[in-house]
Amino acid sequence: MESLEEPRFFVHIGEDPYVDALGGELWINVLYESIKYGLAPKSWTDFLYLSVGGTLSNGGISGEAFKHGPQINSSNVYQLEVVTGKGDLVNCSEKENADLFYGVLGGLGQFGIITKARISLQVAPKLVKWIKVLYSEFNLFTKDQENLIALHDTFDYIEGFVLTNVENNMTSNSSGKTLYGLEVAKFFNPHEKNITNKKIDEILGKLNYLSHTFLESQVTYVEFLDRLHVLPELMVEDRSNVANVSFPWLNLLVPKSSILTFGEEVFTHILSNITYSPLLIYPFNQSRWKDKTSMVTPEEDVIYLVSFLTSAKTYSSGLDGLQNMLTINKKILDFVNKESLGVKQYLPYHDALEEWQAHFGKRWDVFSRRKKSYDPLSILSPKQRIFQRGQIIL
Repeated sequence: MESLEEPRFFVHIGEDPYVDALGGELWINVLYESIKYGLAPKSWTDFLYLSVGGTLSNGGISGEAFKHGPQINSSNVYQLEVVTGKGDLVNCSEKENADLFYGVLGGLGQFGIITKARISLQVAPKLVKWIKVLYSEFNLFTKDQENLIALHDTFDYIEGFVLTNVENNMTSNSSGKTLYGLEVAKFFNPHEKNITNKKIDEILGKLNYLSHTFLESQVTYVEFLDRLHVLPELMVEDRSNVANVSFPWLNLLVPKSSILTFGEEVFTHILSNITYSPLLIYPFNQSRWKDKTSMVTPEEDVIYLVSFLTSAKTYSSGLDGLQNMLTINKKILDFVNKESLGVKQYLPYHDALEEWQAHFGKRWDVFSRRKKSYDPLSILSPKQRIFQRGQIIL
């Protein structure tokens, strides 16, 4: 995708600004190009060194999703250029070839390859007030997160994280080995500083965090968005031994009605004796984005993204080894399935067709019909094991 010999960007700065970007372009470069005009996309991923086509084929979720929806929301991406499994080059949007447009968004690469995307832009702020606080009680942590995303005038970015197997003396008020962190940010311009600080104090005054764990910083908007640019280096301490490191990541979408049950079992029991990091957890509202894409989510308005993003030593037989981490992932999946918590995988992976059909549920007929329409010979993305390579979809 990076070898396409076309102009990398076209920025439209009119009444409804947008940027046209190649599918193989990285989001960090979309940021750098659009910020030249004082503009930026509305919805992001945490890590910006991912391709435009890649995240739009999956979802693209970060701390802005509660306000703007994921990147695949049609208010965030206006138009796509797609090469289908038939070899057709098709422009699609909500008004033109809409079935393909919605199918490709979150479609796991099963219907077409995104070669270009038209991404909505907005005026970019200059500065960010970035705050982190800790909680010892999971129910207070989730309650505060849910209250924050329900407010009309709230933070611009809301995420949470979990610290497992924490030393008891880390905080004097810690009631156990697991702590929960709230990470929030408010975007503003220099002349708005006093008003912004007052608003932040007002919102924080309603929260139930451990008061002595407060951490605050002020950074530029670009610095905030690119805060994880060193992530690969942090995850692999010894770069000469990178082949011995695996990333058994697990991403789940948990409905609000199940989050307390999920947290009690997973964070308090399954992960109680192991340091598992990074571990993200935060809610967003589905009512603020359109539900016609291929992405599958639980059937509730408020859902939590829970991301287990640890690294493991590929050949180790210890607690930090790949096999142990995979065993933990299986315990988590077995629990949510046994208890029927309504959980769906984000960036899903299943071994059998029956599991994929259960994953898509009532959407399976539409998903398989789109496969027949746009990739009838099952050329695209065979390693996901949804459809076998060369299988003719009838």
